[in-house]
Amino acid sequence: MTSHEDLVKLLAEQFARADVSLRELQTRADRAGGTRLPRSTCADMLAGRRFPKKAVMVAFLRGCRVPDHQLPAWERAWERVRVHQMPAGSKEIAAQVMTEPGDTDTTPATGRRRRRAALIAAVAVLTAAVILSVVIARRATPRHGASEGVSGHVVNPAQIVSDDGRAFPRGGSSRFTVTVNPANTGVRLIRRLDAGVGLQQATITVNGTPAAEWRPLLEDGIYKWRDQVVTIPPDLTRGLGSLTIVNTCVSPSGFNEFHYTVEHEVGGVWSTADTVDVGRDHAASEAAHHYRVVGEDWAGRQTFAYPPRREAWSVQ
Repeated sequence: MTSHEDLVKLLAEQFARADVSLRELQTRADRAGGTRLPRSTCADMLAGRRFPKKAVMVAFLRGCRVPDHQLPAWERAWERVRVHQMPAGSKEIAAQVMTEPGDTDTTPATGRRRRRAALIAAVAVLTAAVILSVVIARRATPRHGASEGVSGHVVNPAQIVSDDGRAFPRGGSSRFTVTVNPANTGVRLIRRLDAGVGLQQATITVNGTPAAEWRPLLEDGIYKWRDQVVTIPPDLTRGLGSLTIVNTCVSPSGFNEFHYTVEHEVGGVWSTADTVDVGRDHAASEAAHHYRVVGEDWAGRQTFAYPPRREAWSVQ
């Protein structure tokens, strides 16, 4: 492992296996009394927006109940990724220190000291470059009004979610039945999808009648979770207590689905009417909603992040 992306993927896997919230990780770190783990820091680390300090990564892994005997391997992996990220000049310094002429002592202890010295020298070069760039940027940026936009806008940290789902190609379809209040005056269908697959499109029928479509969304290779919302015409839902939904893929890129939330409007108030959890790990939910899929070409689990801003999670 030499890339930040690989490190993020492995950390996200540990987080998913731990099956714990960011709040609980923060609490565990506070109880341990060592390095703190603010939820926003963990979210940034898991979303790949911030390269973690080694101490933060170790505290995170301990919070995920990774055994202590495995932590040295994680620390060595962190060092490889950190050095790999450094500018060319700092990498050359590391290489020179590790291959100092005339140094014939090849004992393991000496090797470790040599690698540590190389890492310290390289980090020093990188730190100096970062500090210099920050100073230059601050001097070049006008002060007036610079902080108003930041202080006036709160950004929610990206939420990491692990979920299992299914996918099918063009011509494939999924079918399920949901319950709503017959007194409804409107129904919304909300699908969690992997937006890492772009331009997904499917038609929707309700009880056999064409109702709407899932419109294609642009691919997002970083924040892959989205909740896409489709409104069903009231004439197709009013007076009915159950709706049979069929999604038929019409796009070359295929169609994936992980979770459905069905909302209905009753008395002018929107609320959740039903939910369908799709995937092999949710056989009970699929059976309860008579879920069927035709032409399935993928089924599995994904761990992704929603966008940092909560308002960007839902799309039409």
